Amino acid sequence: MEQRIFGKTAKKVSEIGLGTWQLGTKWGDPFNKQEAQNILQTAYESGINLIDTADIYNGGQSEQAIGEFIRDKKHELYIVTKCGRGLNPHTAEMYTPQALENFIDGSLGRLGVEKLDMVLLHCPPSSVYQKDEVFTALDKIKEKGKIANYGVSIEKVSEGLAALEYPIAAIEVIFNMFRLKPTEELFVATQKNKVGILARVPLASGLLTGKYDQNTKFGPQDHRSFNRNGESFDKGETFSGVPYELGLQAVAALKKLFQTEDLAPYALRYILMHEAVSAVIPGASRASQVKANIRAAELPPLTPAQMAGVQEIYDRYVRASVHANW
Repeated sequence: MEQRIFGKTAKKVSEIGLGTWQLGTKWGDPFNKQEAQNILQTAYESGINLIDTADIYNGGQSEQAIGEFIRDKKHELYIVTKCGRGLNPHTAEMYTPQALENFIDGSLGRLGVEKLDMVLLHCPPSSVYQKDEVFTALDKIKEKGKIANYGVSIEKVSEGLAALEYPIAAIEVIFNMFRLKPTEELFVATQKNKVGILARVPLASGLLTGKYDQNTKFGPQDHRSFNRNGESFDKGETFSGVPYELGLQAVAALKKLFQTEDLAPYALRYILMHEAVSAVIPGASRASQVKANIRAAELPPLTPAQMAGVQEIYDRYVRASVHANW
């Protein structure tokens, strides 16, 4: 597994990490502790040393599972966690210094560590990026030794650009074949400021695996059933905001471009073609998916014709639906 420097942290992280939103479970299904450990062990044995999580994933069980796993590996794995989405209501006013420290203390306990490697604000309201006191609070928590670095997980490119006004170390952003806007301005700015990029939702909620069709059914508790129009949270989190039927058309064109039915490795490899990206963080609900994800690291670089083809397909099918929104 190739490694990349994670921005100003100077840490080397595996270019393919592990996202843990659905660690050990499919969306909406009960958490499976044993499968979670199997996934983590498979990732570890495959050379993955970056794990992305959040305090709300599986009601804290994802952090707890990671904490159990890293108990004897604390200096070998780099853990990124996120906080803030547990606020109720989730408004900018609720992002207080005490709330942030409480969240961080909770993650420290569940992960069983004395210091968090990286904590990200978890897609806060846009106005949080104008609240100096939020970032001042994170600086003070860092001075206390509870966090080594901090950053933001964003919905919109404009939020990432605003966050760069503060001493952040990383930005987590949706970036995939259906979401190319970050390449235009955000990646240039993060490279200039030595801020690491984590590419999240890399497979567009599974749509970019190429395995779905018009007859695919998702469970009632799966956000791919109930959030297609942003009914519960930002629409861009589900299929990257691309209307499902339109996404299927784009996937068919991408399969033709890459001459494959298994699109996932090419979708991940496309992300890794961008040097601004520190790591891509696909999720896994079972260990076999980890092995499938790391195939992307074994592929040769995409050709200029393939890169141009992705751009053309984006422009033809996707741009009008997503580009101006995020």
